[in-house]
Amino acid sequence: MRLRVEFTTEPFDLDEPPGHALVARDVIRTADLDAVDVGPFGNTAEGGRDAVIAAVDALLRRSLDAGATRVSLQVNVLAEGGE
Repeated sequence: MRLRVEFTTEPFDLDEPPGHALVARDVIRTADLDAVDVGPFGNTAEGGRDAVIAAVDALLRRSLDAGATRVSLQVNVLAEGGE
């Protein structure tokens, strides 16, 4: 099973990314995921079920520890051969 995760962390800072956002991006970039897209207003990644679930666990724990006050995320099951 393949999953796609989309997430944002808050509070936002338009001048420079806050520490919690950098931590969240690092978690996703270093996880065993593919199709990673990191942006200023949202981030997405795809991967196998276990890899995405492990990354979401680390994302929540580490970004909250780094000062995030809100983490919004959505996880979708991808159909075989794409979405």
